[in-house]
Amino acid sequence: MGDWIYLIIGIAVLGVAVLVGLVSSVRRGRGGATGTDVIAPPPTDADVEAPGGAAPTAVLEPEAPVLERPEGTASRLARLRQRLAGSQGGLGRGLLALLSRDRLDEDTWESIEDTLLTADIGVAPTQELVERLRTRLRVDGNEAGDPRTVLREELLALVDPTMDRRLQVTGADGRPGVVLVVGVNGAGKTTTVGKIARILVAEDRSVVLGAADTFRAAAVEQLATWGERVGVEVVRGPEGTDPASVAFEAVKEGVDSGVDTVIVDTAGRLQNKAGLMDELGKVKRVIEKQAPVTEVLLVLDATTGQNGMIQARVFSEVVNVTGIVLTKLDGSAKGGIVVAVQRELGVPVKLVGLGEGADDLAPFDAGAFVDALLG
Repeated sequence: MGDWIYLIIGIAVLGVAVLVGLVSSVRRGRGGATGTDVIAPPPTDADVEAPGGAAPTAVLEPEAPVLERPEGTASRLARLRQRLAGSQGGLGRGLLALLSRDRLDEDTWESIEDTLLTADIGVAPTQELVERLRTRLRVDGNEAGDPRTVLREELLALVDPTMDRRLQVTGADGRPGVVLVVGVNGAGKTTTVGKIARILVAEDRSVVLGAADTFRAAAVEQLATWGERVGVEVVRGPEGTDPASVAFEAVKEGVDSGVDTVIVDTAGRLQNKAGLMDELGKVKRVIEKQAPVTEVLLVLDATTGQNGMIQARVFSEVVNVTGIVLTKLDGSAKGGIVVAVQRELGVPVKLVGLGEGADDLAPFDAGAFVDALLG
């Protein structure tokens, strides 16, 4: 009986020893005493040899971005007429209603004058227009023609269809045309640069953009996005870089790569005229070490009225403005700003912004504008 007890105890001890050994083995395989799973790293290219001993490498070709094809000038002009007729027609309809009265007394002429002033045409042009209308409709009578015809002719003369509104985007001696775009922040300056690039791309011109508004990181990123959409190179620098150095590099790139046009976006700060003059003057001087500036476009917000005129005066004193871009013209019934700003600066409105769309920028057409005013 004693031998059986010893035999049972021995078997039990042996069983416990085997069980302890198995548990230890499992724990070592799972990371030792911490119990953390150990996962072998995946084999690298060097670990897996292809036939012949060479390690295979997988090269993924980046997908080429799909470039947009901007609208041509013809469709832009068609939309110009449509948009302007919708937003500006109230001015023309109001004038025609007054001019079509049976009796044009002094109260009527005062109402006509008030209507024109409210449309931001300006005091001097308004007085000229009223005098011309009085002469033709009151003195000439039936010989002048119907009020609509007379008003159209006089408005067209005021807008001045004889002004040269072509963009000077071509350089001489094989160098690119250089377009300098100026204006205060908030007028739509950087967006305008991107939209002008689209107009030129639609005409099969090659373009380089210079992001010289270096004090606003958002402006640089915004311009880069505009360039990517149509495959246009954008020259940029770190935030706070000297704007003149970025402008210089952009024009240098344009010269070296033989592009048709370089468009340079500039800073729009207007704290004081002296600082603005120094900065823009330096940018222009540095650019012209590479190629002459062929166009200086001033971007104005059409809805700002007299504030826009003050800005126009400051910039015209700082740089030789050669053309005006009026943005947000579709959102205002104050289309008279076209007349006022041309009179103030003596330079033509060359482009008008009609909305938020990428191709909502069109060459200004005096006839289409006046027809839109008349509804």
